[in-house]
Amino acid sequence: MRLLLIEDDAPLAEALTAFLRGKGFVVDTAATLAQARAALPAAHWGALLLDLHLPDGDGLSLLPLLQRHYPDCSVIILTARDQITDRIRGLDAGADDYLVKPFDPDELLARLRAVERRRGSGGGQHGAVLQLGNLAIDLARDRVLLDGQPVELTAKEWALLRVMASRPERIHSRDSLLDALYGFDDDTDSNTLEVFISKLRRKIGRERIQTLRGLGYRLAGQTP
Repeated sequence: MRLLLIEDDAPLAEALTAFLRGKGFVVDTAATLAQARAALPAAHWGALLLDLHLPDGDGLSLLPLLQRHYPDCSVIILTARDQITDRIRGLDAGADDYLVKPFDPDELLARLRAVERRRGSGGGQHGAVLQLGNLAIDLARDRVLLDGQPVELTAKEWALLRVMASRPERIHSRDSLLDALYGFDDDTDSNTLEVFISKLRRKIGRERIQTLRGLGYRLAGQTP
């Protein structure tokens, strides 16, 4: 899942970015509302991590724009404001979740996993483990099991598999999968995605990833 972190505290932004990238997320950053507005049309964002107190205004002022033009993008507010009234105001404005600084990065990770599960179930509740025959993809524990044995994946391979596993019924376009792999500052080759797809197939089985010519890729073999 690709994230936009909107945070003007540079050390905190760097620490969170490093942590989340280490967990397989693609993270881009913005330090102001103006930078965030410029970044929004440039990618398919799975979630925004939004600070409220920004140099050029209140982060909540961004939410009406998101609701109008990016309704599929989830919002987790990260703020030092710890009053109940502030939390209510943020949630009433359309945020999906709220974390008060300082927070444990693992708690943020758990909230993001919950976002992925909701997105994958169309807003309903379902388990964090996707079972594809003898392949189990555990989104909550960041692990993959084949015939009960762990499959070792690189961060990029896991990021690619996770975006497909979070919405297994969907055909994922090439552009949407590239968004899950690379941020604004990353260099990509024209065949990079195909290389990662090939590596994943070797590890989890060629039949697990379908190619739909001209459309994209989809996971196959989900157990009812």
